[in-house]
Amino acid sequence: MDNAGFVFCRHGGPEVLEWCTWQDPPPGPGQVRVRHEAVGVNFIDLYHLRGLYPLPLPARLGYEAAGRVEAVGPGVAGFEPGMRVGYAHGALGAYALANTVPAEQLLPLPETLDAATAAAVLLKGLTAAYLLDHSHPLAAGETILVHAAAGGVGRLLCQWAAARGARVIGTVGDPAKAALARADGCAAVLCYRDEPVVERVLELTGGEGVHAVYDGVGQATFDTSLACLRVFGTLVSFGNASGPVPPVAPLRLAEKSLFLTRPTLAHHVRPRERLLARAGALFRALADGAVHARIGGRFALREAPAALAALAERRSTGALVLEVRE
Repeated sequence: MDNAGFVFCRHGGPEVLEWCTWQDPPPGPGQVRVRHEAVGVNFIDLYHLRGLYPLPLPARLGYEAAGRVEAVGPGVAGFEPGMRVGYAHGALGAYALANTVPAEQLLPLPETLDAATAAAVLLKGLTAAYLLDHSHPLAAGETILVHAAAGGVGRLLCQWAAARGARVIGTVGDPAKAALARADGCAAVLCYRDEPVVERVLELTGGEGVHAVYDGVGQATFDTSLACLRVFGTLVSFGNASGPVPPVAPLRLAEKSLFLTRPTLAHHVRPRERLLARAGALFRALADGAVHARIGGRFALREAPAALAALAERRSTGALVLEVRE
């Protein structure tokens, strides 16, 4: 089966991506071939490119896409050619015209969710779902801190947390992003370049600190996150946008009997029943208006290096999407 997309043979930035063509075999047992209509751009793509999460080289890129079923392998039930589907984990190679995906990781899409929106929201929305339901089960009335509140995951987190009755404090890099974070439900927004985040968080919480910090930035914000927590608070460190967090001595948590967790999406979408539960929660939140997908930029598939550069350089807000225009 004809295919084309991006491959990289060495680690580096977006510039190492090469457009190639190749032949894919038909889908095997338990597999579904998806013809893409839109592809999601995520920080994990940069981690793979840079070698932070190393892959055997040469490698394909991308975990998230939406489109239609093109072919079904032996033993697959519930999917047939022409069905609208999406995926957000389990099959590298989304930066291409098509990809072969394990059926257990594939989601039928609601009719109300177009391909671009699905590619913008699936991985980030599933992440937000497990962060709020499992990593720190959010309760109404709690106060939380969300770093990168105007980013792809951050915008969904802020909306969803506010809809659940939490008081959300967000951090952003500039006033334009602050306006977006406020529109997404933040009760207070701090520009980390212009004001002392720890002092302001303590001021906003009467000196107590927040119940939880959701930190997808990593190295640059880790110490700040710990300092913003109250006694028995939880730091959910779920990303490495600024680099991985160095080793942490457990004794650092003892000062306030803190909890620290480093979750990943993979463990929260297996088995399939767990994936369907998280996706169901996301689709309901989208349908009832608790969250809205925010597409911050649309690029053609061949413009993937430019989209990744915008993400790496913090020039984007919301989700970035690659549209497949054959």
